[in-house]
Amino acid sequence: MHSLSRWRPGRRAVASLSVGVVALAAALSSATPAGADPADPAGVTASLLDSPELDALQRRAAEVQADLQERQSRVVAAREALAAAEAAAARAEADIVAADAELARARAEVARHASAVYRDAGEVTPLSVLLSGGGPGDVVAAGGLLDAAERHAAAVVAAAERRRQEAAARRAEAETTRETARARAAELTTETAGLEAAAAAAGRDLEVAVAAVDRQLGRQQEEQRAAGRQAAADWQGYLGELAAAGVDPPPAAALRDPAVGLPDGLAPVPASGSGVQAGAAQLPDAPGPLVVPAAEAVAAVSAALDTLELPYAPGAAGPDAWSCGSLVHAVYASAGIDLPDDPVGLHAGTTPVDPADVLPGDLVFLGAGRSGPGNVGIALDRRTVLAADARAGAVVVGRPAADRVLGVGRPTLGLRAAVPATGSSGGALPVECGDLRYPPGTSGGRAWGGFPNGLVPLGAMCPLGVPGHVLRCDAAAAYQAMSSAFAGALGTPLCLTDSYRSYGDQVRLYGEKPELAAVPGTSDHGWGLAVDLCGGVERFGTAQYAWMLANAGRFGFHHPRWADPGNGREEPWHWEYAGG
Repeated sequence: MHSLSRWRPGRRAVASLSVGVVALAAALSSATPAGADPADPAGVTASLLDSPELDALQRRAAEVQADLQERQSRVVAAREALAAAEAAAARAEADIVAADAELARARAEVARHASAVYRDAGEVTPLSVLLSGGGPGDVVAAGGLLDAAERHAAAVVAAAERRRQEAAARRAEAETTRETARARAAELTTETAGLEAAAAAAGRDLEVAVAAVDRQLGRQQEEQRAAGRQAAADWQGYLGELAAAGVDPPPAAALRDPAVGLPDGLAPVPASGSGVQAGAAQLPDAPGPLVVPAAEAVAAVSAALDTLELPYAPGAAGPDAWSCGSLVHAVYASAGIDLPDDPVGLHAGTTPVDPADVLPGDLVFLGAGRSGPGNVGIALDRRTVLAADARAGAVVVGRPAADRVLGVGRPTLGLRAAVPATGSSGGALPVECGDLRYPPGTSGGRAWGGFPNGLVPLGAMCPLGVPGHVLRCDAAAAYQAMSSAFAGALGTPLCLTDSYRSYGDQVRLYGEKPELAAVPGTSDHGWGLAVDLCGGVERFGTAQYAWMLANAGRFGFHHPRWADPGNGREEPWHWEYAGG
């Protein structure tokens, strides 16, 4: 890593520039690596860190997840078909029972009528009518009445018999359907067993890959800590040089137009092409000119270095966790400069400078292709950038490759006139702080850090103070604060039964409770963003549950609607973190 004492323009400084820095100028015209698909996780180029192992893990997890989802869809379809067939058979059985009852009633009514006639008047015939004193007209009338009654009785019985036959046909059809569904149900058992076996096998393979990524992450974290310490030391050394030279960095307004003039004792800084740079000056003393940025840039860099190693979280705005845009916004706001708080807005509004002229405090925009500016960091020197990076999971320093740099902006020159924002296009998923951002409601909508669900290395998360339990670091900090508040109100900390759930654990739970558990690789627990609680919270209507309902939102936790009473899957114990 270059010391900031190299921030001296002129022949010696130009000679010391690395090939990577010289190539920054070419980055704007060749930002997308050949063959990389910006919509593919493997093609994301906005992170400060490279991780071939993580890229391979993402691809393998995506393949396994697609296979499991396809298998699960067949299982669900078979379950639904069986349930529909059983319901149809039950309806047909009920229909034939009703038809049998109707036919029996019709036959009984006819029998009762015949019995009554026989009992009350004997058999009615033309002779019996004449013998009883009736005339020929009475004979005709009685005969017609009897014929009508017999026809009506026959029609009633025939209709009932017809409905009974129709019900029997429906029952036969339903039985055939049910037999087919039962045969499919037998296949369903095999499908389910196959799904569980495939998930278990994939889980073993993927967890081996996770272990490799976790080891790599551990190495990167050690390297990052060392790089961060070195960057902070370099910055302090640079500030020491300024102090030793008696230089008090002037405000941005005093450096914006060198042609108008600069503070006494300072000279313009040559630009890489021709002319001089706006927004900076130099102290032309031996052994070489010393670059003097604006006071606001110096303050912003110092504030940014104070955030090193704090967790990254999507949408977080400090002070315990940051996203890339909010960090830039906050450190410059503390220096008196108001900026947008997202990479796209910063890229659209910040005054651009030639990448070869990058100075401390300048903004470096990373990204590629259709995804647009997917990350933003603050330059510490000609090569080193500090950013809240999603794949690193923290505020880190790094040296981005030239083909990842979309441009450089200088906040101390003020915001430029509005230009169209260059966000994602062509159907590409947007990239946020080096990680793909999925639409809400999709299976990836809770993804972070570039890690697949259930395959997050433990080193990327933080403990909850309960053995064996971890969450994403911002969620972990929020949980511990919530648990302390809970204890203050009710006398004991929160009781915890589940937090981050690995892919293997999801497979095991699915095998035990396939009707309740999520398909492996889809659980919110697999993102390290959900907890299952006990100690009273697991029952609706308790004081503990009521406290959570009233207070969890203050700490970024909420009870999902699907788990509320009356919504089919009541789970009072399940709470999710959305505060980031």
